[in-house]
Amino acid sequence: MIEVAKRLQNVEEYYFSKKLREVALLKSQGKPIINLGIGSPDLEPPFKASMLLQDSLLDEKAHQYQSYQGLPELREGIANFYKTHYEVNLSSQTEILPLMGSKEGIMHISMAFLNKGDKVLIPNPGYPTYASVTKLLEAKPVFYDLKEDNNWEPDFAALERLDLKRVKIMWINYPHMPTGANATNKFYDKVIAFGKRHDILIVNDNPYSFILNDKPVSILRYKNAKDVCLELNSLSKTFNMAGWRVGMLVGNYDFISAVLRVKSNMDSGMFYGIQKGAIEALKCSEMWFKSLNSVYQRRRALVWKLAKGLNCTYDEHATGLFVWAKLPPHMKSEEFTDLVLKEHSIFITPGTVFGSNGEGYVRFSLCASEDVIEEAIARV
Repeated sequence: MIEVAKRLQNVEEYYFSKKLREVALLKSQGKPIINLGIGSPDLEPPFKASMLLQDSLLDEKAHQYQSYQGLPELREGIANFYKTHYEVNLSSQTEILPLMGSKEGIMHISMAFLNKGDKVLIPNPGYPTYASVTKLLEAKPVFYDLKEDNNWEPDFAALERLDLKRVKIMWINYPHMPTGANATNKFYDKVIAFGKRHDILIVNDNPYSFILNDKPVSILRYKNAKDVCLELNSLSKTFNMAGWRVGMLVGNYDFISAVLRVKSNMDSGMFYGIQKGAIEALKCSEMWFKSLNSVYQRRRALVWKLAKGLNCTYDEHATGLFVWAKLPPHMKSEEFTDLVLKEHSIFITPGTVFGSNGEGYVRFSLCASEDVIEEAIARV
């Protein structure tokens, strides 16, 4: 019998991969399932981006291998985007690495910096991929607490009490997923100083900064950030291009070049047409963001109404693509979401998917039309 690698013994199939099979089975049995669990944008990408993708198919180099570092025009587009929207200066030659989605960046960064037995600071609650990738590389996840009473920011005094000797990476993610919390200026200063003090690479995962958020922020805007920080970003949510798989890693040359050594052995470059479309998307004016967020504002108001109907509470100041809602006292997240799925055929995500501190919470996605959300409200 051929055995799988030992590294898979501590890694489970991704929650949504399993759960969506269950949802698909219910649909096949005639259940009218409303999916408010997944953050997959249902709106159209910028029209010009789609047109450039189509037109590029006739370019003579369209179907050849592409550069591991992406087209120079794409890197320049990313640099201009960061300058315009984040007030961050980046060298398109040395400080930008386009990715086939930012999720692959989590793996590439981890492979570039982690050895077996190293430790990684991971937010609880937080994106499950940080922990699964850490385990795949036989490093050790060290979960740090995020709590509502601290605005979902880490307690640095508690972090300083940890054994940090083998900690190589700290994952942060603001605006935060799943809670929608925004970090303060003081937080960014603290986390950069923490990284410098302990020689820890701070990686900010930043795909939600333009969704229902008036003040997009990059960690690289802060003093000394490039000494110890990298930032992941993505076109998936900002431009409704999740299936295109376009992301970026930005930061100083030494960190970027280390990740490129991994990436260049993992793929053969991003499809030419997707890069051309991404270049056009990055040129979108403020009107794009205002139009996008006007849709999400209407949807969020309806999801708030749905949450109230389920006796949940929420933070009206939270940002991002989701509504993070607190359950009535003594309710368990998974029991609650299973009950809602059974009684109302509505799929929402239990907070425990994102860590033990997600117990007592659920997450609603805004990636459904107003009609669909109104139907969910009517059922409840």
